[in-house]
Amino acid sequence: MNKELIIRSGSEAVDFALLKDGKLIELHKEEETSNFQVGDIFIAKIRKPVAGLNAAFVNVGFEKDAFLHYHDLGPNLASQLKFIKLVSAGKIKDFSLKSFPFEKEIDKDGVITDVISANQSILVQVVKEPISTKGPRISSELSLAGRFIVLVPFSDRVSISQKIDSKEEKDRLKRLVQSIKPKGFGVIVRTVAEGKKVAEIDKDLQNLMDKWTLMCKRIPTAHHPSKVLGELNRASSILRDVFNDTFSGIVIDDVELFHETKEYIQQIAPSKESMVKLYQSKDTPLFEKYSIERQIKTSFGKTVSMSKGAYLIIEHTEAMHVIDVNSGNRSNKATNQEDTALEVNMIAAAEVARQLRLRDMGGIIVVDFIDMSNPDNRKVLYDFLKEEMSDDKAKHKILPPSKFGLVQITRQRVRPEVNIKTREEDPNNENGEIEAPILIIDKIASDLERIVKLQNKVILNVHPFIAAYLTKGFPSIRSKWFFEYKKWVKIIPRDAYTYLEYKFFDKNGNSIKD
Repeated sequence: MNKELIIRSGSEAVDFALLKDGKLIELHKEEETSNFQVGDIFIAKIRKPVAGLNAAFVNVGFEKDAFLHYHDLGPNLASQLKFIKLVSAGKIKDFSLKSFPFEKEIDKDGVITDVISANQSILVQVVKEPISTKGPRISSELSLAGRFIVLVPFSDRVSISQKIDSKEEKDRLKRLVQSIKPKGFGVIVRTVAEGKKVAEIDKDLQNLMDKWTLMCKRIPTAHHPSKVLGELNRASSILRDVFNDTFSGIVIDDVELFHETKEYIQQIAPSKESMVKLYQSKDTPLFEKYSIERQIKTSFGKTVSMSKGAYLIIEHTEAMHVIDVNSGNRSNKATNQEDTALEVNMIAAAEVARQLRLRDMGGIIVVDFIDMSNPDNRKVLYDFLKEEMSDDKAKHKILPPSKFGLVQITRQRVRPEVNIKTREEDPNNENGEIEAPILIIDKIASDLERIVKLQNKVILNVHPFIAAYLTKGFPSIRSKWFFEYKKWVKIIPRDAYTYLEYKFFDKNGNSIKD
C-alpha cells in the first residue's frame, strides 16, 4: 500500500488530495478566509451561561457565538481560570506549571452557572469548525497535538493509544513518558509512538512545551477575543496525523508551501525528506496528472459506480445519510445468490469506507447492503467494513448488519462536509443539467465488462466526439480494451446521438439491452 499527498495551491485556497494506491481517499480544502480550524486556541470571554442548556455562549470573533457545553469544560477548569487571571495580570512568569497549585476539580455532573460567569476570560479550543448556520463548538479542556504525543495542560494523567496492541509496549511507553513529562501536564501517547525511542518522544514533548510557553506569553497583551495559538497549516496537520512508512510521495505545485512541507518532514522524518517533490510542469495541471479531477467527477455524484457493474446510491436527508447498495444488471461467476450478495457487499463496504472519508460525512449513516441470509457472511462483511474504516481518523462506531442487511454507522464530523457539484449544464437544454461527460467512459467500460463475457463480437454506437475520444492516441482506450478482453470492439460514430447516448449491438445488428 502506497500513500501520496498531492497539494494544489490556488489564489484563494489550497487543495489537498490523499491517494491510496492511486485512488482518492481524502480531499481537503484550506481557504484563505478560514480563521477557525480544529485545534486553534483562543483567549475569549464568556458572553452568557445558560442553565437550561447547561452550556455557555462564548464570543470567539465568529459571526455566531461558539458553543461551550459543561461536559467540555474539563475537570480542572478552576485551575485554568486561576492561571489565566494570574498570567493576564503579569503575576506568573514561569509557565511550566511545576509550582502552580491546582484548584479542586469541578463536579462532573454540576451546573454551568456555578463554575463560570459572564465576561470571564477563558482559554478555549476549537473542536468543531463552523458548519452551516452554527458557530464553532469549543472546549476549555486544552490539548496540544504533536507527532507522537498530545500534551494536556492542567492534568497529570498518562494514557496510551488503544490501537497499540502489545501490553509490553504500552507499559514501556507509559514508563518512558512518566519519566520525562513535566508536572502539571498530562500526556496522551499516539499510535505512531509505537517502537519509538525516548529521544524522539522527548523532542516532540519539548516542541509542545515551547508552543505552550509561546501561547502563554501572548495572553497578557492579547485582545478578547483573539487566537493565541494556531493549528499547523493544513498540509502539516494532515502529515502529522497520517504520515507513516506507507507514504511514497508528497507532490506540491507551490514553492513556498513546498519549502514549508519539506521543513516539516525534516523535523518528523528526516530520512523521508527526499520524497517531497515540487511539481513545475506547465503542460498538465497537477490534479490532472494524478487523475484527481477525474476521480472527483466520478466520486461525488448521487450515483457512485464500482467494479463489476455494482453501484451505490447516496442520499442526504436532514437527519441522516442513506447509502443503497445495488448489484447492477450483470452476469457473475458466483454460483448462487448468497455468494453474489457477499461479493457485491464486500466491494461496496470498501467503497462506503472511502466515501465517508472522501466526503467527510458525519452524523448517522445507514447503509442498505444486499440481504444475506447466512449469519457467517454478515459477520465477514461486518469485520471487513471495520477493517476498511480502521484508518479513518474521525471517531466512529459501526453496528453489525441487521437481518435486513442494514448497517448503522455514527461518524464524528468536525468540519463542513465536502460537497462538490458534479452535474454540468446540458448543451441540448440551457435550463437542464446532465452528469459530467467524463462519467460516460466509465459507464461504457462498466457495461462492456459485462457484455464481452456473453458476446463474441461487440459493436458500439456513440456520438462522434465520444468515438474520437475512444479511438484516438496510442494506446487508445479501445486498444486497452482489446488487450484486456482479447476482443476488438467496433466503434461507429452516430451524428444523431446526443453526447451521452450510446448503444451496444451484437454481430447480427441486434441491440444488446443493458
